[in-house]
Amino acid sequence: MNNQVSAINHQQPKDLLAILKADYQRFPENQTFEIYAPDVYFKDPLNEFYGVKRYQKMIGFLSNFFGDIEMELHEMTRNENTIKTEWTLNMTPPLPWKPRLSIPGWSELKISDENLIVSHIDRWHISPWNVLRQNFF
Repeated sequence: MNNQVSAINHQQPKDLLAILKADYQRFPENQTFEIYAPDVYFKDPLNEFYGVKRYQKMIGFLSNFFGDIEMELHEMTRNENTIKTEWTLNMTPPLPWKPRLSIPGWSELKISDENLIVSHIDRWHISPWNVLRQNFF
């Protein structure tokens, strides 16, 4: 077990805001999947599924398919059992002309009584069509 996971397991309760801020800074590398419930619900404009394993695979796909991924965190707030984040995801698709995609959006995370993320819903401020267009214009 690495030091990061060990430190997280010994925090009571977990400081989810601090962990998430650190995850955003190094996204998509070394994400802290232990803060998610095993059956976490995930939804974004392109995907919808249950399970932290599927979430890990999706993050793995992003890191393997796209280059130079950066997640800019603009704001993060917690109110009771909900964390909201405002962010911009920037990445380069594997195209010869190396276009730069920029997806502004926000996330709503629902937290269980056990202090685990049980729902992670991402929304974009632009349409998937406008993201696709960034590859060409």
